[in-house]
Amino acid sequence: MASTPMDIDEPAPPSTATPSLNITRTLGSNLPSTSRVADVISSFRPTKLFQRDNLKEGQPPPYIVSIDFDDKGEFCMTSESDETIQIYNVREGRYDKSLLSKKYGVKLAKFTHASTGIIYASTKQNDAIRYLATQDNSFIRYFEGHEGAVTSIALHPGSDDFISCSLDNTVCLWNLSTKQCTAKLFLHTPHLTAWDPSGNVFAVASPAAGSVLLYDYRKINKAPFGVFDVLKARGPADADAAFRGWTVLEFSNDGKHLLLGSRYNGHFLIDAFDGSLKAYLRKPGGGTRRLAVGESDGGTAESSGDCCFTPDGRYVLSGSKKDVLVWDTMATPSGNKVLEPVHVLEDKREAAVIAYNPCYNMLATADQELMFWLPDPNA
Repeated sequence: MASTPMDIDEPAPPSTATPSLNITRTLGSNLPSTSRVADVISSFRPTKLFQRDNLKEGQPPPYIVSIDFDDKGEFCMTSESDETIQIYNVREGRYDKSLLSKKYGVKLAKFTHASTGIIYASTKQNDAIRYLATQDNSFIRYFEGHEGAVTSIALHPGSDDFISCSLDNTVCLWNLSTKQCTAKLFLHTPHLTAWDPSGNVFAVASPAAGSVLLYDYRKINKAPFGVFDVLKARGPADADAAFRGWTVLEFSNDGKHLLLGSRYNGHFLIDAFDGSLKAYLRKPGGGTRRLAVGESDGGTAESSGDCCFTPDGRYVLSGSKKDVLVWDTMATPSGNKVLEPVHVLEDKREAAVIAYNPCYNMLATADQELMFWLPDPNA
């Protein structure tokens, strides 16, 4: 297990809390953000655990539904099943503030390109997306147009446009400056969406159709220019995995690969140009207990991010019932396209949600508690 001691966040009000772990020192000196991911990927250790201290006596911790970092990598945000948003200061390694959304509920919280603004999906009252200012917890705008629960939100990499998918079988394109959607697509189960790194292409994943569709952002009302057949590209995966259980859709930052996450026994690494299967990323212990996007059993929380690319696009990280799994996309898969993890980052807690910081070699995982991970300089 880790030689770096793990720091547990002691309950304290944000205004008086003194961080016991100086992440600024670690990020800014010993392991600068320019370190190659390949040099540190095997040495990540659970470093700081954040536990909620503002719960009623006997109340279990809520489930963390999503994790997001701001563009500069200085803040980490979670949306949680108790209708709150929690924000953490990454560089100082401390809890920052809590934002309440008791009236409307909250999930899929995303920073805008300005870290003082966030957008998130409602879970109560209606299916609007809400634009919130974090300084005073005031709403700037409501984006109304969906008539079913929102399942995915993706912010354009270079502008204030964003895309949302919904159980009402629509995909909407929005701009932060106006409450009306600028375009709408009608598709069957468009549960997930993602932008390619150029911002010129976006993808929509439809599990019921077993397909990932590619659209030209400049010709959004035209038919997709590419349709990837996941059933054909599933490799050794069970046929069921080609039509259900999808958790994540993400382009690598080099634009070469699409990651289609699955709550089953592996994730799909797809060629972003021709839709062929590059590798089936096998999870030796299976997936987490969370449901996939669009699934519901009345109790279990969804997984809105159980796997992700590293910023260099080379590695894929995934949560599991315990530990974090790492695959090297440059490794050669077996004859049946199966790729085994090259590293297992040990932690006995379930990692149902995971996100890699866009600017620093640092990652966060969560189930009912949030964990910050850093490379161990002594590893």
